[in-house]
Amino acid sequence: MFHITPISVFHKQKNLLVFLYFITFGAYSQNLTGIVLEKKADGKTEALIGATLRWKNAHNGASTNSEGKFTLVKSLENHELIISSVGYKTDTIMVHSVNFLRIYLQSESSTLQEVVITAGSTNIDRMNPIQTEMITAKTLGKAACCNLSESFETNASVSVSYADAVTGSKQIQLLGLSGNYIQTNTENIPNLRGLNTTFGINFIPGTWISSIDVGKGAGSVVNGYESMTGQINIELQKPDLAEKLSLNTYFSSFGRAEINLNLANKINKNWSVGLLTHASTLQTRSDKNKDGFLDLPLYSQYNALNRWKFQNEKYMVQFGIKGLYEDRLAGQTNFTAEQRGSRLVYGFGSLTKRIEFFSKTARLFSDKPYKGLGLILSGIIHDNQSYFGLRNYIGKQKTLYGNLIYQNIIDNTNHQYKAGLSYLLDDYNETLSGITPRLRQESVTGAFFEYTYTYPTKLTVVAGGRVDFHNLYGTRFTPRIHTKYDISPSVHLRASAGKGWRVSNPLAENYGLLVSSRSVQIDSNLQPEETWNYGVSLSNEFLLFGKKASLIFDTYRTDFQNQLVVDMETAGLLKFYNLQGRSYSNSFQAEFNYTPIKRFEVKLAYRLFDVKNDFTNEDGSKTLLTRQFLNRDRILFNVGYALPYDKWKFDFTWQWNGARRLPNMPEHLGLNWQTTAPAFSNINAQVTKTFLKWDMYVGGENLNNFTQANPIIAADDPFGRNFDAGMSWGPIIGRMVYVGMRYKIK
Repeated sequence: MFHITPISVFHKQKNLLVFLYFITFGAYSQNLTGIVLEKKADGKTEALIGATLRWKNAHNGASTNSEGKFTLVKSLENHELIISSVGYKTDTIMVHSVNFLRIYLQSESSTLQEVVITAGSTNIDRMNPIQTEMITAKTLGKAACCNLSESFETNASVSVSYADAVTGSKQIQLLGLSGNYIQTNTENIPNLRGLNTTFGINFIPGTWISSIDVGKGAGSVVNGYESMTGQINIELQKPDLAEKLSLNTYFSSFGRAEINLNLANKINKNWSVGLLTHASTLQTRSDKNKDGFLDLPLYSQYNALNRWKFQNEKYMVQFGIKGLYEDRLAGQTNFTAEQRGSRLVYGFGSLTKRIEFFSKTARLFSDKPYKGLGLILSGIIHDNQSYFGLRNYIGKQKTLYGNLIYQNIIDNTNHQYKAGLSYLLDDYNETLSGITPRLRQESVTGAFFEYTYTYPTKLTVVAGGRVDFHNLYGTRFTPRIHTKYDISPSVHLRASAGKGWRVSNPLAENYGLLVSSRSVQIDSNLQPEETWNYGVSLSNEFLLFGKKASLIFDTYRTDFQNQLVVDMETAGLLKFYNLQGRSYSNSFQAEFNYTPIKRFEVKLAYRLFDVKNDFTNEDGSKTLLTRQFLNRDRILFNVGYALPYDKWKFDFTWQWNGARRLPNMPEHLGLNWQTTAPAFSNINAQVTKTFLKWDMYVGGENLNNFTQANPIIAADDPFGRNFDAGMSWGPIIGRMVYVGMRYKIK
């Protein structure tokens, strides 16, 4: 007879329990989420950005985003969580579940009774091997930020200026090159490209933005091949996280008025919906420099975005539709739309209609948070009809974009990869009086792979490449690599190198230069622009006299294999042709941030550019010249102070812009034309009064009232051969004062 002793029963039960344990929990990991905060003396809290979290004796870690939130993989053996941030006491807590964590860190200089805020105005993504600056809602609140073009006023890396003295179009610059070479996305969907480069940065209202990430150097291959000098990603207000109601009004001394109304509703635990709206107008005719032309265009803009979000344990789906309508009018002060085409008065008009659809679908794996599958889709129809005096322009673009991304690990989270497929269809139809219509349809199928190696708390390497099959320009390979080495927990060294390329749109990207009597010549065989970008950056966060400070250095070089040369060196001509010879951009930037006393932030930055390219002369010879309209030096100084409880907030920004080269046109020398523009300063300031649910703010731009003298050449003869409004290099309008109100229901 078979007999089981009590001891053998015990061992069998023990083995069974162990077996069941590993079946149920073995090799099981979950997603731990939470937020890191600092508690103020008045009991209020503020999110800590860039705080680092890691498990004791483990390889995986994470950092908090612009809202102080984090996501971290937790395995059964992970219990001791270490949280650190420069200027705060490192803390260790025991974690035995995956419930949402709310963590409070204490300032190094605080006592048990009081917590001192030492957050700086510049926030670097400490975990990202790409040098990435996070512009948060707090930073955006330092200025009116009526649209994206006004969201960089306190940023040292990105600068924005008017492209001409009539249309009101603006251009962005990073690393000494124009925004055409920056891949600008909205929530990882390409946005400011194609015909939208003309007025695109005016089309994203500031109140819609929750944060902006500015990355320097070639970006990730996951997002495409068009990132050549940097990548900007704009995150909009999410319906499940935004205030229930947010209302913003704005009015300026030049007559510009705006109203923004954002609504959000969480329908249930899975569904949420948001509506973002914007309306703005300027109908006051102003000619303060007495040149007979309007200083600012008259316009009306209407903008709306409706978005939905669904999320459960397995799927996250977002989709929405956005519509825009804008009508602009400018020119001589007495011009009206009815006088279009008249030789008696010069006028400019632009009518833009744009509609966008997007969807983002993600397959989530709650037991394997490092694994994911995502599909991004978007469609765009853009229509612009413009006229410049007697010259007419029609631009139409239809775009379809898709990006399928799969991510996973190899063995463990120290080895991660992303792979996927992308597709881009662009249909362009541009017509300008006097030149052959530019019709182009691009179909680009791409595949990419990106591998990330992490040696915890020391080294991160991201190496990727993509192959794209272009129907017009053949097969192209785009490699990129980014590394980050942590010299210490607060000192980070980054290096990057990568290739980028794009197909240019000469007319849309140089729209403001069409307000002139120049004849336009475009090479019939323009090739894609290609660059190699290399860069190194060093960031150091430290305590200076017991207060938080940071010092950031970076230097980048961009070498062009081919470039669209915009040649204005011959009077009466605007020529576009392929680069023959050299073209490069060198940039250096140093930035210091400091919080010397509570609630007082200081930023001081210096930027240096050396940007040159060869111009081809009529005899075939080449001349290497400094890039036109680009200032060699720039200094930015920003201070912000808040009273206790944030009842009052004061912000002040001073910018010094160095001298810059202007196109050399002999015929204009008789008009006392100078080939070098002088240095000048700009002063902006804002004061905000905070109440329980609403804020009042008043501010000013260009408070020192500096303006460019005679920004329009031959303004008294707009149909003559010397007329040119595309030679602007400084502020067109003088001192401007504004007032506004923000009201929020959380």
